[in-house]
Amino acid sequence: MTGPLPRPPTTPILGIPVHVLRLPDAVALAADWLRRGEKTCLCHADARSILAARDDPAFRQALADAGFVGADGMPLVWLQRWRGLPGGRIYGPDFMEALMAHGITDADRPLRHFFFGSTPPVLDRLIRRLSDHYPGLRVAGSFSPPMGTWDEAADRAHRDLINAARADIVWVSLGAPRQELWMARNRAHLQAPLLCGVGAAFDFLSGAKPQAPRWLRRIGLEWAFRLLSEPRRLAGRYARTLPRFMALALVEELRRHTGQRRT
Repeated sequence: MTGPLPRPPTTPILGIPVHVLRLPDAVALAADWLRRGEKTCLCHADARSILAARDDPAFRQALADAGFVGADGMPLVWLQRWRGLPGGRIYGPDFMEALMAHGITDADRPLRHFFFGSTPPVLDRLIRRLSDHYPGLRVAGSFSPPMGTWDEAADRAHRDLINAARADIVWVSLGAPRQELWMARNRAHLQAPLLCGVGAAFDFLSGAKPQAPRWLRRIGLEWAFRLLSEPRRLAGRYARTLPRFMALALVEELRRHTGQRRT
């Protein structure tokens, strides 16, 4: 029997370890954990997530405990490559589709998927679209939790619903850091091996929100497309996030290079 796949290396970005891996590596790791029945959480981070984790110890710990934290933003990928590391973008929607395709054609048995988060109309459209695109897809269930905070009784009810569905993978779309904190809080009580936080992937794959063309995503201009699509919601977020991230990343790189020269 072969041993487990080696964990990919990490590189710290603003003090938050981000795994250096490409999409096929991420799918292979997830498939290996599923085959072994190992329980873990999979996370995807962008510049905003890194800043939030830097400021929030609970979020930072949730990322530290994850099976992997994929770079779901081109600034993170560019930093990895600047450091000479062979990282790639682990884009949430692409990872979802790749793992679904694996679960239909390459797994020992068809994998069962549960979708947790978003709104009922988005979930309906998501499941309909994915089922049309992947005819062998096994949907174990879905649930759109109410807005606001949830007490332990609500968490328990959500866990009971997911466990009763006998899911292999729970896709969680609550937005960061809420989805990562939810996964960390409920991981021990859920039977599904994999919990995967995928942010806005439900919106994109359902068609509720337009995705940037692949070529724009590849050259790192997805943010501009999304800003033009949702200016009121995203203008303030980008204004708060991008300058701060770039300034802190520049300071981090200067310190790294200074430290390397001294050693």
